[in-house]
Amino acid sequence: MKEFDVLIVGAGPAGSFAAERLARADVRVALFDGRPPGEPKACGGGVTSKALKAWPHLLEAVGRTIDELDMYSPSGKHLHMELDEPFAVYSRIAFDTFLRERAREWGAEIFAEKISARGFKRTEPKLEPRRLHVAPDPVATTTPRGLPAQGPRSAPASDTDGWIVKTQSGAEFSCQYLIGADGANSAIAKKLAGPLPPAEMEVAFGYRAPLPELDEAATVVAFLPKWVGYAWAFPRIDHVSFGIATTQDAFDHEKLDELLWDFMVSYYSWYRTAAGRQRVNGEPMRIWEKPNDDTQASGLRSELRQTAERYAARIPGLAPRTWDTRKACGDGWALLGDAAGFADPVTGEGIYYALRSAELFADAYLKGTPKDYEQLWRKDFGGELKRASQMRHRFYGNFWGAPFTDRMIKFARGHRGIRKVLGQLVAGDQGYLNLKKKLARSALKPL
Repeated sequence: MKEFDVLIVGAGPAGSFAAERLARADVRVALFDGRPPGEPKACGGGVTSKALKAWPHLLEAVGRTIDELDMYSPSGKHLHMELDEPFAVYSRIAFDTFLRERAREWGAEIFAEKISARGFKRTEPKLEPRRLHVAPDPVATTTPRGLPAQGPRSAPASDTDGWIVKTQSGAEFSCQYLIGADGANSAIAKKLAGPLPPAEMEVAFGYRAPLPELDEAATVVAFLPKWVGYAWAFPRIDHVSFGIATTQDAFDHEKLDELLWDFMVSYYSWYRTAAGRQRVNGEPMRIWEKPNDDTQASGLRSELRQTAERYAARIPGLAPRTWDTRKACGDGWALLGDAAGFADPVTGEGIYYALRSAELFADAYLKGTPKDYEQLWRKDFGGELKRASQMRHRFYGNFWGAPFTDRMIKFARGHRGIRKVLGQLVAGDQGYLNLKKKLARSALKPL
């Protein structure tokens, strides 16, 4: 049986980033990647400007920088935004591989193994802390990437049992701390923090499809007509990620899939017009409208069905009351990213919170106080996520007799200040706690 200080289940952004930060301090880390090779996660792959500024090394991953965005309301109203702070779009296969390989280079051991729901149990406590060995001159010691190593630390003693983890292949591992970073359906979270009800889950599904025959494909967010949620078209290096994110309790696969195909056909049809080829912003796509040429639409659908690759996943969307009671750590365990419920309930965005939760836990662990992680995440971003959950129904509800998203885009089209705040919200630089005040202040400024 192999022994480790920390065992991390799930090699997405949260798990890999935590593994890297712990391994840099000579913590013995095992990282389990149970996802089949090449299987994409249902995610637009957008990484906010807030995340890029916090961790500039993310720009080393192969992706596409987005500095303009086309947004559409449920009725098809169009808003073109040039962003003050660009965000990035990555293939999740490429992005996750980039972070996982960084963890490997720092010394984390990676296992292509899956942990079952019954694959972990408690062991006897070990109360003696282990001194971690690091070279005495951390500034002079560099990693394969040329970054300085961390100083010497002590792994925290545990006042509870350790863990024995068994993979589906039958291999066994032991550790003092067990970390769940295995997504919204986390088996570890269900057992240690309790399952979430269907009403607190969102669904994302989509297709990877070829890039249009154009150098610069449009980045599009389109709010759904008569549904909670939105569709996206995020161009990546070698394909476009199309998808829909909506609540699980409102999920109707057949109708939403047809809606997504209408969206995809509208996207490609636009590029076969003069406006699309020239990227004329004054002539937007006809989102949510049936195409005038049924023959062309049928041909596009046939082409796409031969090339598009489908994917799907769940995303946490916690209710306001749940944020007050949901625990992300306990005796000898912690949850990161989607496994902890850390995703924006309005947009479903979770990469920033995955990385930040990994950073906060690693910092607490290396200080010898891993239980401080609970207070750290609540103080750092817990209030923002709770506020987002309070706003979700208003955001996708009605305002003055029309969908709020319709009103929002209408106001932004006619007011530069509101458009700027909306752009900051999309890029991740504008939070929810002061959003109302910021919008009101912007509305009072001259047009």
